[in-house]
Amino acid sequence: MHENEKEIEYVILVAVDTGEESSETEVNNSVDELSELAETAGAVVVGKLIQKLPHFNSSTYIGSGKIEELAYMIAETGASGIITDDELSPAQMYNLGKALDIKVMDRTMVILDIFVAHARTAEGKLQVELAQLQYRLSRLTGKGISMSRLGGGIGTRGPGEKKLEQDRRVIRNRVAQLRRELTEVVNHRELTRKNRDLGTDPVFAIVGYTNVGKSTLLNALTGADILAEDKLFATLDTTTRAYEYSRGGDNNQNYGKEKVLLIDTVGFIRKLPHNLVDAFRSTLEEAGYADYIIHVVDASSPDRISEMKVVYDTLDMLGIEQKKVITIFNKIDKIINPDDKLGLIDKRATKTILISAKERIGLDQISTCIDDILREDRKPIDMVLSYQDMSLLSQIKKSSEIVEEEYLENGVRIKAFVSNSLYGKLINTNLLVEKS
Repeated sequence: MHENEKEIEYVILVAVDTGEESSETEVNNSVDELSELAETAGAVVVGKLIQKLPHFNSSTYIGSGKIEELAYMIAETGASGIITDDELSPAQMYNLGKALDIKVMDRTMVILDIFVAHARTAEGKLQVELAQLQYRLSRLTGKGISMSRLGGGIGTRGPGEKKLEQDRRVIRNRVAQLRRELTEVVNHRELTRKNRDLGTDPVFAIVGYTNVGKSTLLNALTGADILAEDKLFATLDTTTRAYEYSRGGDNNQNYGKEKVLLIDTVGFIRKLPHNLVDAFRSTLEEAGYADYIIHVVDASSPDRISEMKVVYDTLDMLGIEQKKVITIFNKIDKIINPDDKLGLIDKRATKTILISAKERIGLDQISTCIDDILREDRKPIDMVLSYQDMSLLSQIKKSSEIVEEEYLENGVRIKAFVSNSLYGKLINTNLLVEKS
């Protein structure tokens, strides 16, 4: 079967339901997600097998009876490989491959493969190669993965076969080199971020589960042309864009234009491989440097509650849990029953809105929410600014609500409400003297 299409991998998905931390529905959702991952990686799913066990079989992941059933499914479907929903140990991968005489992949291998295909920047490529080498290092010796059985396709992108078959010392040297190169890239980005922080524009990090429409939202708000596909992990690299909107005030006053910076980040996913978390930590932590979080949720996803938990768990793991959050339930155009919108709630959010970025429904609510949060956090200042640096006065007037402006002999007295980030910069500058 499929003899004329050898370049396409036909796979069977395999999962274990331990019943400990997840319900049967969550296991099925996880397998459905694995199916999307496999298809994104270029495979065709021809079957699924889920076994209920109190714990994973330490030798073969699934029990011997299920291995026989799986062998029958492979023969019937002509599958060229299997993908497990959990990361396998080197021994489990070796034993399964030996028992079935077929290519064995796990969820981590598929995710890494997708990341290799989608990495665009130098940093992204370095991070992915580092994660791949760390993952495969333990699978090159002893009862490790049989590289000859891998053949082509999923799991063989990135570092080539010859490189992966070199000894551990060579690979460890490459890992060390990648870490050094990444450190240089991160240091450069840190300098860029510090220069950005010298400005007065508030920063909002856009986070969310993979494929919820973060890039589509950023494109809709800023007119950017970031790749936005209906695929998992279509965007891996952080992107920063400026977003301008009209600032409101009490009694519908207009305070001119406000500019904020929006940072699009890599999507989160359940069972995110620890090697990827380690390699992409500097990228993931970019959200921690933002002043606020915009959490995008796929309102049409039946698994959205679990997906929201994954996002918040990841933010908590990165130490990003104290920031104000605007939760945007996206893709409301896909909701047929209006009553389903009643369940769109996020208790951790400061504000919640419903939109469709693709259909441009409700986008005006976003600027209102951003403005409300910024106004709530603005602090009053009554200070005298020296004539020696009027550029700072210009920055204040550009991004703040001016209450009073008075020209004095020694400078300009300014009464205004300024953002938290600007307030912190103002009280640390020697050019300002607080007016008593």
